[in-house]
Amino acid sequence: MNDAPHALDAGPPHAATVVARTQESPTIFTLRLRLDDPAAQAAYRFAPGQFNMLYLYGVGEVPISIMSDPEERDGIGHTIRAIGRVTQGLAALQPGDQIGLRGPFGNGWPLQEMGGCDVVLVTGGLGCAPVVSVIHYVLRRRERFGKLVIIQGVKHAEDLIWREQYDRWAKLPNTQVLVAASEGGALWPWHVGRVTDLFSLARFNPERAVAMMCGPEGMMRAAADSLLAHRLPESNLYLSMERNMQCAVGRCGHCQFGSAFICRNGPVFNWGKVKTLLGHRGF
Repeated sequence: MNDAPHALDAGPPHAATVVARTQESPTIFTLRLRLDDPAAQAAYRFAPGQFNMLYLYGVGEVPISIMSDPEERDGIGHTIRAIGRVTQGLAALQPGDQIGLRGPFGNGWPLQEMGGCDVVLVTGGLGCAPVVSVIHYVLRRRERFGKLVIIQGVKHAEDLIWREQYDRWAKLPNTQVLVAASEGGALWPWHVGRVTDLFSLARFNPERAVAMMCGPEGMMRAAADSLLAHRLPESNLYLSMERNMQCAVGRCGHCQFGSAFICRNGPVFNWGKVKTLLGHRGF
């Protein structure tokens, strides 16, 4: 398979049909889309960590991370939280409905450079969506990587989606799953506290590990400090940034981040390139 992304970003959005819809939580849902043009669907390629622009006709367009595996040819998966006008409109879609799609955009995770490494994924809230495609990628190509450590933090216990998948992943060989909620519940089986509390339990070799993070910036700063304290090299630490991306090609300026644009130069950045910007209000 050719892993090089094939972008559908020229001109107006391409028509796509919702082929499946899953309600993950009261406010989070997953749409699986298929491009209406069979040639475009066959040619479409993306790298884990990239995003698409989803256009709801007559309402607007939003950037959404791709959460499916690049080899899944039957559809393109997006997990979405209904928090604004466009995403609330997307939440009302059902199989058979049409939307527009442009993408993929941005730079993904450097998975081709991680052969033989332990893979540590740290996510907060719905920040799990951009790295779920990494989990799928690693599990489909398990022989290429070392240990897989999945560390997920949520604010409320009910915010955790894909519970069955976390249970299934935890049972796989050479895989560790650690989950924390700031506010647990009566039947919450995992840790109650901050996601950074889990690093002391994580089992990986920092000398040959690569960490990828996504979620609230405060959480990522704290997680980066913990990982670096555990002797993970700064060059092996990556994060996916979220900003108000509107054009997706670096023209509108809404997602400017220092001298970079999240949509064009990110959303995945090496920690060394963004650590100083994360410490300054306004960036």
